[in-house]
Amino acid sequence: MLVAALTLLPVASHAQSASSPAAPAAKARPAVLQGIEKQGFKVLGEFDAPAGLRGFAGVVSEQQPATAYVTADGSHVLFGTLFNEKGEDVGAAALDRLVAKPMSDTIWRKLDASSWVRDGRADAPRVIYTFSDANCPYCHHFWQAARPWVDSGKVQLRHVMVGVIREDSPAKAAAILGAPNPSAVFLENEHSFSKGGIKPAASISPALANKLDANQRLMLELGFQGTPGILFRDAQGVVQRVSGMPQGEDMEKVMGPR
Repeated sequence: MLVAALTLLPVASHAQSASSPAAPAAKARPAVLQGIEKQGFKVLGEFDAPAGLRGFAGVVSEQQPATAYVTADGSHVLFGTLFNEKGEDVGAAALDRLVAKPMSDTIWRKLDASSWVRDGRADAPRVIYTFSDANCPYCHHFWQAARPWVDSGKVQLRHVMVGVIREDSPAKAAAILGAPNPSAVFLENEHSFSKGGIKPAASISPALANKLDANQRLMLELGFQGTPGILFRDAQGVVQRVSGMPQGEDMEKVMGPR
C-alpha cells in the first residue's frame, strides 16, 4: 500500500526525454508511473511542477488524494508532498482542483441519491450526511449532540439508514424508510431509544431491501466499517469524513458554529 511519504521509485526501462517543449498535458505519460499505479495510485491529472519535475495528481485506493512527481529524465518518481522554501505544498492547489473537488462532487451526488431521512429544516444552510443504524448508541449520541444546530435551523442531518448493528436493525431501518413520514418515525425511534426504540417492520419488501443494500455498499465504498459515518463539506467544498461520534472540538468542525 502506498503511504504519504516522499519516496523515490526507479524503473529499469529507458529514461524518457524531457527536452520536448510541449505543454505537460500533451506529453506522453511517463512509464515510471506504472510502478506506483500497480501499488494503488490512480492518476487523474497533470500539473506544472518546479525544478524540471512533472506533477501528477491522483488518488490512492480510490479514496485518498495524493501527488507524485516524475524526474526530468523520466526514470524516477517521487510520491508524496513536495515543499518549497516557504514550507508550502507546491501541489496543494492542483490536488484540490484536479482531485479533491471533483471527488467531493461525485461523493455528494451519490449521497444525495441514496435512501436517507431528513432531520432538520429543509432550507438549513448546512447539510451533513451520516450513515445511521436505528440500534446504534453512538448514532443516538450524535443525534442528541446535534440538537442545538438542528433545532436552530442551522443544520440539516440526512441519515442514510443501514442495518448492521443487531439482527433486527434492517427491519427497523425498513420501518423508518417505508413509513409514510420517515422523518417522524426516525424521531420516534430516537426519542424512545432508551426504551428500545421503534418496533421493527414485520417484513422487508424487495424494494426496501435493495435500498438498504445500496446504502450499505455506499457506506463501505466511502471507507466506513461501522456507524455513525459522518460526511460534511468544509469551507472549500471538499468532503470530509468522521468515523464514529465526533469528540471535543471535532463536533464544531462537523456542525459549524453554533
